[in-house]
Amino acid sequence: MSPASTENPVVVGRILGPWGVQGWLQIYSYTVPREGIFGYAPWLIGGADAPVDVVNHKVSGKRLVVQLPGVNSPEEAARWVDQDIAVERRQLPALEQGEFYWHDLIGCSVINRDHDTLGVVRTVFATGANDVLEVAPDAAQKPTLIPFVMGVYIDSVDIEAGLIVVDWPIDWLER
Repeated sequence: MSPASTENPVVVGRILGPWGVQGWLQIYSYTVPREGIFGYAPWLIGGADAPVDVVNHKVSGKRLVVQLPGVNSPEEAARWVDQDIAVERRQLPALEQGEFYWHDLIGCSVINRDHDTLGVVRTVFATGANDVLEVAPDAAQKPTLIPFVMGVYIDSVDIEAGLIVVDWPIDWLER
């Protein structure tokens, strides 16, 4: 089974802080496009006892803001700050063959063509040119950054086995 279980909620954003005087909250979205976060309901918010349906949402300049039920002041909004916004995995769109969600890659073991273990994927991020895997044997080790380019640096990805095979010689590791 892959490191990202199909039963676990998937984090799609984070609450940044209060916005305005009526209890709205500014959020940060991990979805592409960023407004896509508004298409998911209900939200599983770290500080909530139950799933939360957004009352209202909008884009205000560069900000994404939401109104949650029962939150009508900046003071009430403050209790939601720094909480993750998650959704049930079944809410995510199905992927085409060869496509992967970043959260499915995190925790996968990474080996090279010579079967040397390079570590596990700690995070994935976009650079504009391509996505990049941050790989390290453990949290204390300096990570190695591997471009996520299929057929160039990435030979194969097996989410079920939790394994990524890369064309990355052991002497390229950051040590």
